[in-house]
Amino acid sequence: MATGVNRGFDILTGPGFVYGRSEAILPVNSIVGEISRTDIPVLVQGESGTGKDVYARLIHQISAVRELPLVKLNCTVLEPGELLSRVKTSLAANCAGEAQEAQESAGTLYLDGIDELDLDCQRVLLAMLQEREMSSGGAMGFRLICTATKNLDREIGLGRFRRELYFRINGACVKLPALRHRKEDVTALMEYFLEKHAAEVGKCIPVLSADEEELLRSYDWPGNIRELANLARKMVALGQSRAAITELKRPEPVRSNRAEYPSGASLSLKVVAKEASRLAERDLILRALERTHWNRKRAARELQVSYKALLYKIKQMDVDGAQIKRLQGDE
Repeated sequence: MATGVNRGFDILTGPGFVYGRSEAILPVNSIVGEISRTDIPVLVQGESGTGKDVYARLIHQISAVRELPLVKLNCTVLEPGELLSRVKTSLAANCAGEAQEAQESAGTLYLDGIDELDLDCQRVLLAMLQEREMSSGGAMGFRLICTATKNLDREIGLGRFRRELYFRINGACVKLPALRHRKEDVTALMEYFLEKHAAEVGKCIPVLSADEEELLRSYDWPGNIRELANLARKMVALGQSRAAITELKRPEPVRSNRAEYPSGASLSLKVVAKEASRLAERDLILRALERTHWNRKRAARELQVSYKALLYKIKQMDVDGAQIKRLQGDE
């Protein structure tokens, strides 16, 4: 594998970031370097596993407020009431901090997964931010960074995200490409994660063959960088790459949404409709679980059913253990 990988911007101190050399990621890194020097709100968008959290923290680390606190609130984990209470507490702390002599900013407020908030939470959050601006003469007094997995332009069109809040958080937008669109960076990313996980457990770094490196570059990485990092962890745990990397060669089981019925069988329309509905429901639930990485509370909110109802339906479904582990990201 290649050595001497450049792991960050010139202005970034310390390891822990692989910025890449692909045509898809270089413009993104250039934008990040520019907007980090400003105090405008930043929205980081991208598929699950593309590194939104890494980039959000990077923007803070190379900004003028790097020495001040970064307060991260996870919109996908905290209950709406708890989240809004903590946002309000953070804003109040920022107001108090602003009174300190010669302090122009109180750090960074980082809202992770803002696209998971329902419309009522969005309304309250918007009111809080507007009130903060009005009370401080048009400036928030802190850096605001938000991340989103969903396409917010589309969510606005569907009536699921407030346009006013979108304009408030989107001073600058960083759109992260999927790993399948930046395959030139796969080798460097794998090298970084192998070194990282080997150092954590005190093991030797597995060495990949040329064929294995080619397989990594040809794979589409539906789980993006997170999936690659999990594979590197598995390689280190096993002590060699071959057993772990062969998992990429296994094709996904093809599941048909069309029910198969015996030729000439006499079936009522009600039976056929029930089976088609069951298959469609199963497919919808699996897709929601995969998007949320088996976070069943998030999936229930997305599917607009109760958490208890979703657990009952999952129990009824025929999902094998390997598929559950894959959706959970444990493999």
